[in-house]
Amino acid sequence: MPDDVIYVFGHRHPDTDTICSAIAYAELKNKMGYNAQPRRLGEINKETAFILDYFNVEVPPLLDTVKTQIKDLNIDIVDQLSPDVSIKTAWSIMDKNESKTLPVVDDDEKLIGIVSISDVTEKYMDVFDYNSIATCGTSLENVLETISGTLYVGKNEWFRSSGKVVVAASSPGSLSEYIEKGDIVIVGDHEDCQISALELGANCLVVTCSHKPGEEVKKLAEKNNAIIVVTELDTYTVVRLINQSIPVGSIMCKNDEGSKIVKFCIDDFVENIKELMVKNRYRSYPVLYPDGRVAGLISRFHLISQRKKKVILLDHNEKSQTAPGIEEAEVLEIIDHHKIGDLTTSAPILFKNEPVGSTSTIIANMYIDMGRRPSVSIAGILCAAIISDTLKFESPTATDYDRRTAEKLAAIAGINIDEFADRMFTAGSSLKGKTPKEIYSQDFKRVSFNDYHMGVSQITILNMDLISEEKPEIVEYMTNAAFTDHFDLLALMITELSTKKTELWLAGPLADTILKDLGAQDGQRYLRYDRLMSRKKDVIPLLDSAVEKLNM
Repeated sequence: MPDDVIYVFGHRHPDTDTICSAIAYAELKNKMGYNAQPRRLGEINKETAFILDYFNVEVPPLLDTVKTQIKDLNIDIVDQLSPDVSIKTAWSIMDKNESKTLPVVDDDEKLIGIVSISDVTEKYMDVFDYNSIATCGTSLENVLETISGTLYVGKNEWFRSSGKVVVAASSPGSLSEYIEKGDIVIVGDHEDCQISALELGANCLVVTCSHKPGEEVKKLAEKNNAIIVVTELDTYTVVRLINQSIPVGSIMCKNDEGSKIVKFCIDDFVENIKELMVKNRYRSYPVLYPDGRVAGLISRFHLISQRKKKVILLDHNEKSQTAPGIEEAEVLEIIDHHKIGDLTTSAPILFKNEPVGSTSTIIANMYIDMGRRPSVSIAGILCAAIISDTLKFESPTATDYDRRTAEKLAAIAGINIDEFADRMFTAGSSLKGKTPKEIYSQDFKRVSFNDYHMGVSQITILNMDLISEEKPEIVEYMTNAAFTDHFDLLALMITELSTKKTELWLAGPLADTILKDLGAQDGQRYLRYDRLMSRKKDVIPLLDSAVEKLNM
């Protein structure tokens, strides 16, 4: 499991500032020795896609939740057994590593079964099981390894034991009473017993105490395609050990249909596995990767010692805008340029909030404060994000600090701000192939005021004509979404960059009342404003003021 990964991400429905600041800040943290990874909470818009492609920067992976998952725990990384290894080998591995359970895997490391120490001991203690080697498909290699034997006569392919294990402890004349064809016969240095066992059809002779059979016995064995194994161990020890040569695949609990194995995926949420673990009360459970490979074992102990995901939040500080499960994560830092929201933490953190037009402005200057210089590509995406969030410094949220920072970044990236802005806004204004939902949701933020549930979307476009055909469908979507998603009010800002004018469309239960309060005529669904360009400084305060009047 990777240790101390820090996920850096912005708000849901990410805009350019959210994505670019996350990528840049993750790089800065990595320069300072951390393991930071940028993430996104939604799909990127066309403007952001253009910027990342222009500067050859990868799109951050999607992060669905920050709830604690099994992959966040310090699960046990254990040895994995092949199904053909002997139970003696399995026992030895368990004893060495103090393991009680081990997974059995195929050649692709995918789970095919589980073997526990109780499975091994149960088989070992079954003193009346004389046919295990034959019935379990035991290999000659396992037998030789288990009893420290040497193949003295024969070939591996001759080992086809189909009978039981017999100790030739009586006189040769009485061996016919219990030796049958295909048996494994454990015998000492009595040559007459060795010959008699072979004549009765024994498939394998195990000769103890390092006694090597004579030429007559060797020739008889070769004639019958029988195996002779010589071991330095005494007869008693061989009898004790030989059943330990059977493969673990024959005693494991199999992972197939009807299997009793309770297993988890490494992506499973901890809250979802607790009940199963309490219900079954097994000592440990296999954890698999999505492709079926074994990641390790988990026990109830690991739930006590769970690690929270470490996260840094950028461009937001409200629960409604952040990743699901944030209450289970450890928030390390918040860097933002919006009003202070409702997120709380259990310990002091770095909270950096500045009244500037873009989070990327803050991140860029943190590079300077830490004595670091952003790479050309990072400087480029930070500059683009500042241009985007400040509408090329025309938004009322824009400051001289934003402009100066963007100019420094442009010099590093080697771009002309005016020329690049025209290309960027043109790319971002294209609505081709997008559904009304995608258009409305691409830059959307939830807001609450006096217990009213509202949302505001902003579309920045070069010319209002580019969206004239889509407007009716977008407004219809807003009306339906307000009903199905229980919004009191949904607003849409359409900002025309060429004229710096904005149309403000409203939908939802409060729409007619607020439109009338703002001066709209009966039946009018929108209002037109000159230089109303900021959602944060213009529209949200305007709507808050109108909603406040409803409670007077």
